[in-house]
Amino acid sequence: MATTAAVIAATGGVVLTASGTAQASANNTTGAAATSGGINVAYFDQWSIYQNAFYVKNLDTEGIAGKLNYLIYDFENINPTSLNCFEAEKATDPDPAGENDPDAGDGAEDMDADYGKPFPASEAVNGVADGSSQAIAGNFNQLRELKAKYPNLKILLSIGGWTYSKYFSPAAATAASRTSLVNSCINMFIDGNLPTDSDYGTSYGGTGSAAGIFDGFDIDWEYPGSTAGHLGNITSPNDTADYTALLAAFRTGLNAAGTANGKTYYLSAALPAGQSNISEIQTSQIGQYLTFGDLMSYDMYGAWNATGPTDEQDPLYANPNSPEAPDAPGNETFSIDNSVRAWTVGDPEYSIAGGFPASKLTLGVPFYYRGWTGVPAGSNHGLYQTATGPSAGQTDSGDVPGIAMYKELLGTVNNAADTYWDPITDSAYFYDGTNFYGGEDAESIQTQANYAHCNGLGGFMMFSLYDLDPGATLFNDATADIDGSASSCPTPPTGTATATPSKTATATATATATATATATATPSKTATATATATATPTKTATATPTATTTPTPGNLLANPGFETGSLSSWTCLADDKVVTTPVHSGSYSLNGTPSNSDTAQCSQTVTVQPNTTYTLTAWVDGSYVYIGGNGTTSASTWTPGTTGFQSLSVSITTTSTQTTMTVFVHGWYAQPTFYADDFSLVA
Repeated sequence: MATTAAVIAATGGVVLTASGTAQASANNTTGAAATSGGINVAYFDQWSIYQNAFYVKNLDTEGIAGKLNYLIYDFENINPTSLNCFEAEKATDPDPAGENDPDAGDGAEDMDADYGKPFPASEAVNGVADGSSQAIAGNFNQLRELKAKYPNLKILLSIGGWTYSKYFSPAAATAASRTSLVNSCINMFIDGNLPTDSDYGTSYGGTGSAAGIFDGFDIDWEYPGSTAGHLGNITSPNDTADYTALLAAFRTGLNAAGTANGKTYYLSAALPAGQSNISEIQTSQIGQYLTFGDLMSYDMYGAWNATGPTDEQDPLYANPNSPEAPDAPGNETFSIDNSVRAWTVGDPEYSIAGGFPASKLTLGVPFYYRGWTGVPAGSNHGLYQTATGPSAGQTDSGDVPGIAMYKELLGTVNNAADTYWDPITDSAYFYDGTNFYGGEDAESIQTQANYAHCNGLGGFMMFSLYDLDPGATLFNDATADIDGSASSCPTPPTGTATATPSKTATATATATATATATATATPSKTATATATATATPTKTATATPTATTTPTPGNLLANPGFETGSLSSWTCLADDKVVTTPVHSGSYSLNGTPSNSDTAQCSQTVTVQPNTTYTLTAWVDGSYVYIGGNGTTSASTWTPGTTGFQSLSVSITTTSTQTTMTVFVHGWYAQPTFYADDFSLVA
């Protein structure tokens, strides 16, 4: 007997009843076919070699490197004056004080940690102490040694992060500044031309000294067009388009470097999880430039709300009765599922187009915890309760209140007596009678892996490796789970969200250098997509001209007006049917009734020609009705609401090898019944 996940994989997010009737799958958000396996991505922090004594060597001795596809080394900064990549020796203003310093990362870099600090034999991957005859020392040299031992491991260099995102906006503002940044980063970290560092008595660096270590870049801009990032970050109304252009520039530069060096270089990006932050990004456009995108699906709730309510750090699903304030300007609270939906299929409440490929999206798994203290038990073991303040700071976490690493909470987060499961959000939390923490355990990681597989996602991104215990417990859980397949798929809760809009989330993130305050996202402007086939369209209502419509010459669609009196030639869900009223023309139209868990989609696949632009047109009646199809990117258009039929139209261009196109029509989750009629697809 096939498992639920297997059935979903075979039907592309649709399950079949015993009679063979198509029925919506409540456990598929993206519409992508289910998968097994996936990539494993993890971050190694530059500074982990200090207080935490966690070295690149640990990735070898603790069995981590061999289980990774991509290792991301973080973070490099952008020079405040030149707006280029650079190296220097200047400390960042550390947390918690750094959170209140708008210049905390200005000019900060750690070239000693990168390539100037010699490691003794006991801390070296190859067991040999760094010497004066080497071109470089430090983490970079250890990464070179790690690559020699694990030749299939790809290592990317991350630029930005929570503290170092301040100057992304001006660096991305013009074609000249983008090109300058990209060229400087490639020159320094791909070609390996490092400035000299002699702090330890030996001169390290020089021309080509770091060549061959890094296989590409990770762009961690937190966040384009949003004031939810670190205090003092520069933002611009142009960030939305400039972010896309910056990724395109990096892709172009890496392609050129790859041609010159005979290599393939990779590009990833750390992607925000809050809907209002996502709304500032051209979700349908950036995927073409990225090898993969890492969803920062954590830090949704934490003790920046010092007195509560306590909450899970990264709920898989939103609780319909959550006490949290919704993410303005919409009415949704934070969850992994809401974020994945926004990136892949869109979210009309926030004018998010969607269109990011599910197969390129990884889920972020935190190896640290967000916590409160002075928490009463209430009726559910501390969940959604008041607090007297953030949990106590821990030494290895930098004594920042409200955050702690897995290895610092042993005895609590690995103690069954303190571990609780929320069956509504499918998430774990921990409560010892006084302290409440949100974060991961084995069950939550397995559930997120099942969700990733059932939604056709790319894999896991893990942050960060120095949070782990010596046994790498959470890491081993995560890699084993994502390498497998789903025996069952998580299902979202039903009900109506009752979050109180009058509550206001505060924007003080007591995060470490990479934490993302998605819980405080308030957009600085309304996202406006650029005029592409995948952008939110201009919605012009068109009155129904006559009672009949002349068939469109060259229409590739069969049964375009449902005049067979059936859904023949269309693949539809169980809540779709043909009706006799209302109609745009003829005798029949399509009637779709979305539910809380599906959008009542109908689709049809037709033969097309490569490198050809097609126009898809339909007449629709209802709120948030979408039409679209697949081409060079998934293109769609939608209407926010109408009285009577109106015409929608979208252009779709096929790829150089494309011979079929799937067009679709659907409504939106829990929206009213919609009607559609008189489709045409012409070249």
